[in-house]
Amino acid sequence: MIQDEGSSRAGDGREARGWGATRSWVEERLAPGERIAGAERLRGGWTSHMRRLRISGPDGQRALVLRSFEKPFWVRHANGLLSREAEILRLLGETGVPAAELVDVDAFGTYCDYPSLLMSSLPGSVRLDDRGAELRADLLAAQLLRIHRIEVSAEARPRTWQAWTAPERVTLPESTVRPESWQRAVDVIRKDPPHHQPCFLHRDFHPGNVLFEGDGSDVRLSGVVDWVETSWGPADLDVAHCSTALALLHGVPLGMSFADRYLAAGGRLAERRDAHLYWRLIDALAFAPDAEKVAVPWRELGRTDLTPSLLAGRLEEYVDAVFERYA
Repeated sequence: MIQDEGSSRAGDGREARGWGATRSWVEERLAPGERIAGAERLRGGWTSHMRRLRISGPDGQRALVLRSFEKPFWVRHANGLLSREAEILRLLGETGVPAAELVDVDAFGTYCDYPSLLMSSLPGSVRLDDRGAELRADLLAAQLLRIHRIEVSAEARPRTWQAWTAPERVTLPESTVRPESWQRAVDVIRKDPPHHQPCFLHRDFHPGNVLFEGDGSDVRLSGVVDWVETSWGPADLDVAHCSTALALLHGVPLGMSFADRYLAAGGRLAERRDAHLYWRLIDALAFAPDAEKVAVPWRELGRTDLTPSLLAGRLEEYVDAVFERYA
């Protein structure tokens, strides 16, 4: 609750303002008579501290979400990331994509205890359990296609896509029984990126950044979050990223089927097999050696079975499956 949010954080001079500064900044942006009645941490994030704020006022209660960058590395990059997300949320408001509405942003942390962005709260929850994963994968594919079809002017395009790894930065698993497969994968990404038709990318589209409502056959996709990495680039890259995540989360067969689900929804991907191979591997190798970066937030959300050894094994199996299909 709110009284727990004011604990001091030593080391960067920001702790003197504490939660009180952020609270004041938020409440200045509320409707007359509204106040923050409570706050809870939203689990499952890696780069930022996410809070759901309970807002109380004359017309009842509502919720807002506050993203704050607190880790030193992310504080240094917060201006670019939060300014980009604010711009994208403004743009998405006219597209029908189920994204949050921007309230305001303090990208430099000028007024808040840390750089922060305030937005509306979306309905639904993250679903990471294996039950119903195939149906959700179809919904993911259809939503990703809608994102890729967003039309923007040349001036409004997000930044050009960036790779999240490079041959010299790949960390190979120490206990691998197939070192030659990993080296082969690294050699593939030494090549120049394949020619592609660029489009609007979420760039971090995976089950942890999507919300669902309903159960069983009535499940529906209710929100897409985390737009700080939005880019302009190949649809194949978004598809590859979600494919890797599905393989790690639910098993290699579901990860390998995601591109087919995207095509069945009406999407278009590269026609050449070597292009498929490149985009799949440039993404998968960014998770090496054990996908621990995503494992931590996924375990926070209840998937305690996703141990480093399990994920390392799935990642290796996925790389082999990609070669078997596309090489």
